[in-house]
Amino acid sequence: MTADTTTPLAYPFNTADGLQLADAYEHARDQEGLLSVRMPYGEPALLVTRYADARFVLGDQRFSRALAAEHDAPRQSEGRNDRGILSMDPPDHTRLRSLVAKAFTVRAAERLRPQVKEFTAGLLDALEETGAPADLVDGFALPLPVAVICRLLGVPLEDRPRFRIWSDAALSTSSLTAAEAEANREELRVYMAGLIERHREEPQDDLMTALIEARDGGDRLSEEELVDLCVAVLVAGHETTATQIPNFVLTLLDHPDQLALLRARPELIPGAVEELLRFVPLGSGAAHPRYATEDVVVGTTLVRAGTPVLVAAGAANRDAMRFTAPGVLDISREGNQHLGFGHGAHHCLGAPLARLELQEALGGLISRFPGLRLAGDVVWKTEMLVRGPRAMPVAW
Repeated sequence: MTADTTTPLAYPFNTADGLQLADAYEHARDQEGLLSVRMPYGEPALLVTRYADARFVLGDQRFSRALAAEHDAPRQSEGRNDRGILSMDPPDHTRLRSLVAKAFTVRAAERLRPQVKEFTAGLLDALEETGAPADLVDGFALPLPVAVICRLLGVPLEDRPRFRIWSDAALSTSSLTAAEAEANREELRVYMAGLIERHREEPQDDLMTALIEARDGGDRLSEEELVDLCVAVLVAGHETTATQIPNFVLTLLDHPDQLALLRARPELIPGAVEELLRFVPLGSGAAHPRYATEDVVVGTTLVRAGTPVLVAAGAANRDAMRFTAPGVLDISREGNQHLGFGHGAHHCLGAPLARLELQEALGGLISRFPGLRLAGDVVWKTEMLVRGPRAMPVAW
């Protein structure tokens, strides 16, 4: 069959004040073919909600990220950002990704585990000293991945208040005009360009220095690519992990049987992180449209060349055709090939580091604070691409 040409549904479906997966996704999975949706800005798109279709689209090079720059790409905000590694296709994407890949292998991440444990313990000490109630986000979930990525990349930790504003703007879907969004991005680029110059004068043992050497010594990337790559590592390297830590804690508090099991069997923490990555739909909606470069059949739908396709990973992770009891949180689930880190060429580069940080954060919190509980109302992020608490008061 050809794609659904009925009036597109307004999208995204998920609301910002919680972590539920909207019922509309289940309805979309239950009907034949792909659903036509329209985001607040840009042209209509086809929405992928099934696991098999999601893996296919994410893994097939006939679906292009770079082509979005040539179209009125579907998006949640007026502003658009067609620069950087997320907007590239191979071979440019492969060239840039290979320059940072070594810093994010499983082995490289494991070498950082002692430091992550140390950061975790220090932040938990500070929480304990301050006393309850404490904000889990500001006191723990945000500073942990920020400290790790700053150390890895070579960004001064004391600059955190500055780049947090730019990072929030980068993921905002709010009423920022296109000009304001671009001004925010440009401020962050100027900041990063200044750091790069300082590293050129005084090389360090960090990722930024390694990328500068690849630029200056091997001419393997342009100066603009160097700046954008450092920006991407800084923002992506802390934002989602900082959001998922409180999301995971909140989800476990909502499932006391699973939390009790995790306390009794801490060896289940790695598997619990995988299950939480599957179970928690992080995004307010699918992002980063992929354009068909030729006619492609997705499931039973013929997607015409030039059509944008959005992949809803959160919905695919709840597909009963792939996961037994998909709506149930089961931290002992095995064979959990979720799409929480994506799939294919754009599979999250930092996945090994994110896994490690989430494991240490959950393990540290559960062992240090066996009575961990909410101590007030959660304040949710609004008008952001990712969903999660902006403030989360806890006691123990």
